[in-house]
Amino acid sequence: MKIFKFFITKIFLRKAILCISMFMLLCLANYTTFIASRSILSTLQGYQEIKCMNQEGIFIANLDPDSNIDMDIIGETGTRIVYDYLNSNHKYAFYTDGFMIAVPNDDDMEISLCYMNEGYYELNQFDISHGNDLFFDFQLDKEEAIPVLIGTGLSKTYPVGSTIIIDEPVLGRSVILKVQGVLKQNSCHSNFYALNSKSYYNFSIFMPVNQEFIENANIDLQLNGLMDLIILDTTKEKTEDLSRFMYDNLGLKFNFFSQEENFDYFNDYYLYSLKIIAITTLILLVVITCISIWNALVSIRLMMKDFTINLLVGLSYSRLRRIFYSYFGILFGVNLLVISSITALNRYECWLRKDATFVTYGLFGLIGMDWLALLVVLFSDIIIGMIVVESMLRKIKKIPISLGVLQ
Repeated sequence: MKIFKFFITKIFLRKAILCISMFMLLCLANYTTFIASRSILSTLQGYQEIKCMNQEGIFIANLDPDSNIDMDIIGETGTRIVYDYLNSNHKYAFYTDGFMIAVPNDDDMEISLCYMNEGYYELNQFDISHGNDLFFDFQLDKEEAIPVLIGTGLSKTYPVGSTIIIDEPVLGRSVILKVQGVLKQNSCHSNFYALNSKSYYNFSIFMPVNQEFIENANIDLQLNGLMDLIILDTTKEKTEDLSRFMYDNLGLKFNFFSQEENFDYFNDYYLYSLKIIAITTLILLVVITCISIWNALVSIRLMMKDFTINLLVGLSYSRLRRIFYSYFGILFGVNLLVISSITALNRYECWLRKDATFVTYGLFGLIGMDWLALLVVLFSDIIIGMIVVESMLRKIKKIPISLGVLQ
């Protein structure tokens, strides 16, 4: 331990300002590596999730940026005409979320209601940890419970088979919900146009939507459902006819794109940002490696006499290598601890804010994506450590006296 402390204080910690600067640069390089890795992993996850939409004959609605929503012009009559047209001429997948309600639960979390029809449910194939699949052949005019799926965060309060009474915001009345199944922990939804963006379902209730439900819902649900409407088994020409019909009845212009076109949009705008982050990270890693090598070599030159004396009294290169690797192991360990702590605190803030959309579960507050990104950071640190340590040993072996002693 004494020899370890001696070399660390005399070599790496010899110049406090340089040491602190190197540590801060390493933290910055590691954090940007972590952010870049997690963004890439999140994007890959988004591609995997949305690939079900990337099929021939599937088109997704998108409100034209030049369209202004004027609620004085848009009425329930117009939206009802549009949905009647959809039911008669198209097969479509309906999904909308973001309707927040208060439901008693152990975590005192506000709950997000997600509405989907059978077409969307079959298209996405949601993972259910336990319970049964959702069904859509219920009737609103009867006093029967509506089957729902719930997120993991609600499963302790409302196990499968239990009922929940809520004031349904889009129906404008009290309804009874029956828990049909529980979604897999940290189930999430990626944005069609920003694949690295995630909304989590841990504190969500999935409401099944059928034709009767839409007809009885308020205009908020009907209009929101059109914003990301997915038309199935169709052609570009038919979606253009639908777009004209929607414009004539709502005064809103909707563009319909295939998911491949949405991928292109993402690649043009968001991937550029990811590339900038990746390049910045690479530059920082190169800079920190060069500074570390320079700092170590300067210290070795200043400590040449001490190295020679220690080599004379029995210090071997293998032990010296272990000392250097131990130091960098501690340094990188502290950096990883700082990064993981910052990430865990950021995720914990979502719990403090009661933000149901971003609340997640994970080991020490980190989800699988975070752990994989930390592994990438660890791998980059190992490479940096190997380069620096081997460069140092190569320099030490060139000290003439030490070479003579070993011979």
